[in-house]
Amino acid sequence: MAMTPLGPRSLLRQIREAMAGGAPAQSRLDMVVRIIARQMVAEVCSIYLRRGEGDLELFATEGLSPEAVHVTTLKPGEGLVGEVMRQGRPVNLSDAPNHPSFAYRPETGEDPFHAFLGVPLLRGGRPIGVLVVQNRTERTYGSDEVEDLQIIAMVLAEMVAGEGLRETALKGVDITPHRPERIKGARLAEGLAYGVAVLHERPVLMGELLSEDSAAEEERLKKAVGALQTQIDEMMDGQHGLVGASMDVLETYRMFAHDRGWNRSLEEAVRDGMTAEAAVERVRSEHRARLGQARDPYLRERLHDLEDLNDRLLRHLQGDGAQSRELPANAILIARNLGPADLLEYDRKKLRGILLEEGSGASHAAIIARALDIPCVGRLDGLRDAVSEGDPVIVDAESGEAFLRPRADVIKAIQTRIEVREQRKAEFAKLRETPAFTRDGAKITLLMNAGLDIDLELLTEAGAEGIGLFRTEFQFMVAEELPRFNAQTALYRRVLDAAGDMPVTFRTLDLGGDKVLPYMEAEREDNPALGWRAVRMGLDRPALLRLQLRALIAAARGRPLRIMFPLIAGIQEFRDARDLVDIEVAWAERRGRTPPSRLDVGAMIEAPALLFHLDALLPKVDFVSVGTNDLMQYMFAADRGNPRVADRYDPLSPPFLRALLSIQEACANSGTPVSVCGEIAGRPLEAFALVALGFDRLSMPPAGVGPVKRMILSCDREAAKKGVMHLVGRFSPTIRNEIETLARKLYVTL
Repeated sequence: MAMTPLGPRSLLRQIREAMAGGAPAQSRLDMVVRIIARQMVAEVCSIYLRRGEGDLELFATEGLSPEAVHVTTLKPGEGLVGEVMRQGRPVNLSDAPNHPSFAYRPETGEDPFHAFLGVPLLRGGRPIGVLVVQNRTERTYGSDEVEDLQIIAMVLAEMVAGEGLRETALKGVDITPHRPERIKGARLAEGLAYGVAVLHERPVLMGELLSEDSAAEEERLKKAVGALQTQIDEMMDGQHGLVGASMDVLETYRMFAHDRGWNRSLEEAVRDGMTAEAAVERVRSEHRARLGQARDPYLRERLHDLEDLNDRLLRHLQGDGAQSRELPANAILIARNLGPADLLEYDRKKLRGILLEEGSGASHAAIIARALDIPCVGRLDGLRDAVSEGDPVIVDAESGEAFLRPRADVIKAIQTRIEVREQRKAEFAKLRETPAFTRDGAKITLLMNAGLDIDLELLTEAGAEGIGLFRTEFQFMVAEELPRFNAQTALYRRVLDAAGDMPVTFRTLDLGGDKVLPYMEAEREDNPALGWRAVRMGLDRPALLRLQLRALIAAARGRPLRIMFPLIAGIQEFRDARDLVDIEVAWAERRGRTPPSRLDVGAMIEAPALLFHLDALLPKVDFVSVGTNDLMQYMFAADRGNPRVADRYDPLSPPFLRALLSIQEACANSGTPVSVCGEIAGRPLEAFALVALGFDRLSMPPAGVGPVKRMILSCDREAAKKGVMHLVGRFSPTIRNEIETLARKLYVTL
């Protein structure tokens, strides 16, 4: 079999013209197999498509018996055609009838044909059918012939899918996922949402598959690949960083970006008449099909690397701002993962929910989603290949599930639950001005966590009494370059203006670990969470920390200022950091600038070492705050960003609660104000335990203020204290159920 002199580009044009004609769908498919057989000098060309139940059905053929069309079917994995579907890659045989997987179907009349080449019809890495060519002669098809047939199969798959499949002959074909699916994941930001799927990685449209000017497309591809390679080389040279990526990943990126085979496949597809975008999508589909089924975790990680590489190349081809687009009014964003800047590019008034293949509760996307009160479910394996743009989807971030193309009864049930949640929000809104006192008269101060301008409008809406944790690093993480002094000062001033008389605690830069800035050099670390991060970075780079302190002092100008240093692990670290504050205050005063009317400097308790040195730390600080997110990961040696271990340990466990109790008692004895600013403060049951332990200042995501306040108003603190103190002495790995039972017995509203 050899391509005729007209070439693959001519063949693709003929196929496009045949599929675009006004004839019935079956006639168009019959015409396509005749065109392919004639131009590829094949004695047989057949198209098999997958039915909804999974069976492969012969839909069109040139060379086999016409009576076999819509009669011959193969079960999933049956025969050589089924083997192509199962593997998701070509099967090339010189003597097909003697292969163990060969399935004989007498009605087809394929007895005399020995040479067999089958390639999958792929859409988004998902096989939807098989394209087969056969010849009588025993021979193995050449690599060029396999390549040509793969290009034809990709274009054919998109064209078949684009026909709407409304005609009788094509009804029930499983071109795109259409059956209801339920995928179990993990709750990252609580809530419920129903809407339509919007793919973060925008698919290539049907009209962008074929090009009439191959030379121009090849030049576009060459420039885009060159720009991509330069970008990655600069990352490797330390001129730029890649958020969340280690040097190993960058090495893999560079290897793939410069791989001759990858570049050659792209170039050949473009020369054969495909657009550069279509060539990238073809390579992406092949990688997904080959590696997506791999059991080896390393191979699956390489698929993720390749996905990122393809996404970056598409962005270079489509130009800057390719991700910015108009959303439908009820958009559900679908992605593998998101960075904070990615999420902020979308209109949050139209963004109802988020579904991620990856992610963790401590990821940047999850933190931003909670701040914006957008339901988010992550760790949904196989999500992107199971959903199409515009599919109806449900985000159930109460149970940690996604419902794709849900049935009518499921939609009705979720809408009822959404209405109930809205009624609860209305109840919380009525409590906005109500002080948070327990039934026995204990005042609990409820603060909110923030980090961006968009958080400020939620301060009054949430009913919080101030900002207990302002994450200053978010401004750095979403910026394209290092924020200058004026930009930092302006943000801090806006925060203080929005808060008015309410307190604001600014945490200095908590960078490093998984928070690597895209414009700063990042060194490889074997254990980033235990490495050069937070206050350690600030003390080693005092100019960076001093600039931030100077901006904070300038923003305050006669108003109270609260500064808190993250990840203090030793007394000397706090002393050194506090000295820098004093230096900057003196610098401002020497220049006649108004200093803060009151300056409080505190530390976050996140390193377990401080639990055994509180007697030395507390006399030197004006306040402390317990960062339960990091404290818990260090106590249990469990990376909070690793989904395999992040949820293995419960904050409502005796060891962790005893640690919190020791902090509270030490602060009470020394008269040091203490607050809890981790995520657990915003969950009613965990907040109930914190109140019972004696904490009276809690800082949480804005959405947590209402539910926690309602819990506090129904709680008798002394009764809760007696019950919880009895439970923390147990030897169980968790006492969550016991604490919940206690709360119910005390008629606490959770």
